[in-house]
Amino acid sequence: MTLLATIIIFGALIFIHELGHFFIAKRVGVQVEEFSLGMGPKVFGRKRGETLYSLRAFPIGGFVRMAGMENEEEDVPEGKSFNDKTVLQRMGVIFAGPLMNFILAISLFVIVFAFVGVGVPTNNAVVGQVLPDRPAAEAGLTAGDKIKSINGQQVENWKELTDIIHGQADNLINLTVIRQGEQMEFKVTPEYDQQSQVGLIGIYQEVNVKRYGVFKSVWLGLQQSYEVTKLILVGLAQMITGQTEAEVTGPVGIVSLIGQAVQFGLASVLNFAAILSLHLGLINLFPIPALDGSRLVFLGFEGMRGRPLDPNKENFIHLMGFVLLMLLMVVITYKDIAKLFG
Repeated sequence: MTLLATIIIFGALIFIHELGHFFIAKRVGVQVEEFSLGMGPKVFGRKRGETLYSLRAFPIGGFVRMAGMENEEEDVPEGKSFNDKTVLQRMGVIFAGPLMNFILAISLFVIVFAFVGVGVPTNNAVVGQVLPDRPAAEAGLTAGDKIKSINGQQVENWKELTDIIHGQADNLINLTVIRQGEQMEFKVTPEYDQQSQVGLIGIYQEVNVKRYGVFKSVWLGLQQSYEVTKLILVGLAQMITGQTEAEVTGPVGIVSLIGQAVQFGLASVLNFAAILSLHLGLINLFPIPALDGSRLVFLGFEGMRGRPLDPNKENFIHLMGFVLLMLLMVVITYKDIAKLFG
């Protein structure tokens, strides 16, 4: 399930981003040479009209190759080159990729609110979910179990239950549980969690699924996208200024996080995909060479100066940026793998 979810999420994020570039390029009359998912050697390709649609070996990105964007082709019909278009038209083509990532994120949030449903936690002393390979699962607890007492002490709600368990790290406790009308006894030893500094047994509380109307969901989707975007920008600002430790996750780390999201169901996976899409859209707008943001900066300078920068110099800057990004990706991937294996 993790592998399937990873392929679908990565594929969707890349496809929707490149589709934005592709669609606007076609709308303004730019000749699109190739629409590709993936990088590296071509695995599959089919040409329709002027465009080659291809699938490449490494699923680490994608691209839309437009006539005249990297260099001028001799056989491009007049007016079909990327550089034949106005500055605003070219900026529209570049900005469309990140914009589609924002639209995708909002759409995914709307789907969760309207159709999948949002889990609203209850305060009942009822187990909603048991994490695998944790003390509760090993002891035999299952979802739906109502915890009546701990070490003979009656518990009425989830807060009372967690308060007791949190204070019993590494101590064997006895749980009295009601399962389908039958009273049962379980012995569990809460594990001490270094991060929260309390005892945990690996259970989550019961939740009620709530769905909203479509119009309400659209508003909630917009709100959610705004709040997540704000959190991302604040987090980046804090890392840049040294207020928090710089911690970046690469593809390997993201796959691990997708695996965790899969354990919590479809809503969690869709929410995580939406957050990833917002990250992709924002990062691509940063003025870093080889990313969409830097191309927008160059086009902005062209608009102010009235003439473009030397194409060879601009392409060299983007090439160096791409090389540095690939090196950074290697370093981050190495750290992710090292973290996974301790």
